[in-house]
Amino acid sequence: MLVAVAAGAARLLPPAGKTFWSCRFAARGCHSIPVIRIPRRMQLRAELTGARKQKKQQPQKLQVPRAGKLLIVSKRAGLNQHSRQTVGKFQRPVLVSQGWKHRLSFGDHFLINNTWQRAPFVQEQEAVTFQALGLLPELVEALRASHITHPTTVQLQIIPPILRGKNLLCAAETGSGKTLSYLLPVMHRLKTEKPKIEATIGPRNVILVPSRELSEQVKNVAKSLGHGLGLSVTAVGGGRGINRVEKQLLKGCSDILVATPGALWKALKRNMVHLDNVRHFVMDEADTLFDESFIELVEDILLQTKLSSSVHDQSDLEGNTQLVVVGATFPNGVGELLSKVTDLGSITTVTSKRLHCLMPHIKQKFLKLKGVNKMAELLQIIKEQSAAKPGSGILVFCNSASTVNWLGYMLDDHNIKHLRLQGQMPAAMRAGIFDTFQKSLTDVLVCTDIASRGLDSRRVELVINYDFPPTLQDYIHRAGRVGRMGSEAHCIVVSFVTHLWDVELVQKIEIAARKRISLPGMETSIKSPIPKTNLTYSNSEPEVLN
Repeated sequence: MLVAVAAGAARLLPPAGKTFWSCRFAARGCHSIPVIRIPRRMQLRAELTGARKQKKQQPQKLQVPRAGKLLIVSKRAGLNQHSRQTVGKFQRPVLVSQGWKHRLSFGDHFLINNTWQRAPFVQEQEAVTFQALGLLPELVEALRASHITHPTTVQLQIIPPILRGKNLLCAAETGSGKTLSYLLPVMHRLKTEKPKIEATIGPRNVILVPSRELSEQVKNVAKSLGHGLGLSVTAVGGGRGINRVEKQLLKGCSDILVATPGALWKALKRNMVHLDNVRHFVMDEADTLFDESFIELVEDILLQTKLSSSVHDQSDLEGNTQLVVVGATFPNGVGELLSKVTDLGSITTVTSKRLHCLMPHIKQKFLKLKGVNKMAELLQIIKEQSAAKPGSGILVFCNSASTVNWLGYMLDDHNIKHLRLQGQMPAAMRAGIFDTFQKSLTDVLVCTDIASRGLDSRRVELVINYDFPPTLQDYIHRAGRVGRMGSEAHCIVVSFVTHLWDVELVQKIEIAARKRISLPGMETSIKSPIPKTNLTYSNSEPEVLN
């Protein structure tokens, strides 16, 4: 029995030297037997490992850093951008502030470096002088006394058409000398033109500005220029009652009247002043004047003037008024408003090449901080600046009057001498604050955006945005307080970034800096005016109407 079973099993086993599967393939007539020795996945892994080892054995190329200055200097060196590196128009750059909405980003920072050593609005060769523009010798001498001998590029574009009597709309960057751009030709024409009425009634030139501080500043500049010409200058502002405005107008304003919209509107309604004899109407910081709080007043004032609509040069205005509109940013609705008072075809438009762009000669630093750490960071920056550059001006911007007051109390506790400026102050207390700061009697000024429009801040070398501005327009104006015509070099703007909505604006600024383009969304439309029932013109006017 056992022998029979063993014989049967022997018949089932394959012959010696052959496997079971080779016998089956041979029975089917297959002579070549495919044998998979290594799985395909293991084979690919081995090839990848070998390629990596071979790459490591090859000598690596030495990466030499590019020479020159960095445009973006980040806390994380991998996100730096060289000044010569370009980013495509449709390319999305890697941003330092990309992850700043996360709570772990606190403590991060980056710097937009200055790539130019001089302001872009300064002449490269300084070949043209004020005398070559045909201005009166008295004006040229007054400028020389102030150590101003050559016009900026903006002044070269604006002065000639104003001298020819053309209506003008100028949009140029902050600090480029726009005040002199309209004051010099207007004062030249006031002196060379003979008034049509010998006994003039009312001013021959009106300069409309958005704040009392700016009206006093323009008045002082006009007086220094017109001292040798015998021109009278008067400034009126709101906040002190209509009786004070009347007293100022009774002193006489036959040549130049500098006024805020609220004060001039009230004077016109009470027949304290007339615009029949106005030959030049200037709107300074027009982007603020076209704000919703001012637009109705400004339109009413313009309708009471006889603006010229001629497209040709006007050596004699023939009883009409020349219009000059000047600003650093302009909303879209400007044309619609001006079309109500004059022919748009008569307006010559002058636009700066770097309008709405970040100034390339100013350093701008952004710090991502928690709200509780802002005060300590502010104290540290002020102390370092005071130690490094004693006597340099420091502007600290806040978004509300209450923050200005609270910050002032904190600075008092740390024995830091400072001044405060905000729109809710009484007019008597507010008067002269910025003038005191300009005279270097105090180095630190804590303020709201009321100090960011048009005021002369040549001594300021550091701007601190304690509260990040709510709009890019406000950021442009705040940053424009440094690096102005005649100011010192090596200025910097430091911004504290706390809220999520702040991060969105910072990202737009960083993209504009990396791509070297203008800031987006600057041309906002003019909003509908506030209803008259909400406007108050009492002695305690709101900040925007002063």
